[in-house]
Amino acid sequence: MSIAEEVNCLRRIPLFANIDTSKLKLLAFTSERLSFRAGDILFEQDEMGTCAYILLRGEAEVIITGPGGPLAVATLGSNEIVGEIAILCDVPRTATVRASTDLEALCVPKDHFLQMIADFPQMGLEIMRSLAHRLEQTTVRLREVLAAQAT
Repeated sequence: MSIAEEVNCLRRIPLFANIDTSKLKLLAFTSERLSFRAGDILFEQDEMGTCAYILLRGEAEVIITGPGGPLAVATLGSNEIVGEIAILCDVPRTATVRASTDLEALCVPKDHFLQMIADFPQMGLEIMRSLAHRLEQTTVRLREVLAAQAT
């Protein structure tokens, strides 16, 4: 995938939709392109994060481990971002992310990601929207699981 194709993928993510093309090219150029096979782990719950991942192709499963064992709480696809919570908050990863299919992703280093937010405050708003939506989906999923366990 060329830098131009990566920029087009970035442009489809609401977080980056209004960012200047030259900045997106720089982001794509400074990010590491990674390939994962189905079943590969992108990162583990509780490890410290050094980058966020932008999924270019394929799907990944978000898994949390609790007292009842591992629980899949979400599926992510192309043009989605994951792993940003750990780098935004300097906290350990809140979940494990595993490739469900063969997957290609950009690993955006923490310092570059934070610099983009500083340069483009609109990104901060989009991040808040994305995280709020993800929290709502996770809460709904958790309620479903708890209801199923109660019966």
